[in-house]
Amino acid sequence: MNVLAIGAHPDDIEYGCGGALTAYAQKGHGVYLFVATDGGLGGDSEVRRGEQEDSMLAIGARELFWGGYSDTEIPLNRELIIRVEAVIERVKPQMIFVNYTDDTHQDHRNLAQGTLSATRYIPNFLFYEVPSTQNFMPNCYVDIQKVLDRKLACLESHRSQIMKTNIQDLTILESAVSCANFRGIQARVKYAEAFHSVRLLLDI
Repeated sequence: MNVLAIGAHPDDIEYGCGGALTAYAQKGHGVYLFVATDGGLGGDSEVRRGEQEDSMLAIGARELFWGGYSDTEIPLNRELIIRVEAVIERVKPQMIFVNYTDDTHQDHRNLAQGTLSATRYIPNFLFYEVPSTQNFMPNCYVDIQKVLDRKLACLESHRSQIMKTNIQDLTILESAVSCANFRGIQARVKYAEAFHSVRLLLDI
């Protein structure tokens, strides 16, 4: 199976579904990443691109696609939908993950809405959460206890962002572990990633 994870900025994907992606890659599935911007307002663009490429290797992804949009300026228009559709056509995924629609960051909101249109024929489509997500109501979970260390390694690849949580003395790694523990309690496991499914096809 091919899996496509879509994120607005470098490190969005890793926080939201890095554990699930690592697990898919370890089982031999094809994992692909599409990152819409290089996060230039959150750090040096070249540095953040390099960090994303390092993270891709830690996940075990096969290819990384860049959207080419400027940070904070992802538009919700036909061009965005076509750009996402072009990656879908190339990857031919059966599973897609993307930022959630209700979020304080406009890039996350617009990318989520555009992807919702672009993925209308994909059987499995899930939203993930990041620290700026609001009103997230998960309805499915992935147990990531066995791959939590790999998820954290993916986040550690984004070295320039580790302390940028806007909460004093809290690292993005600590935030990710707390979130995974909380979602794990909901799922009745120790650590989990939570998702809101638009469509989830159970292959029995």
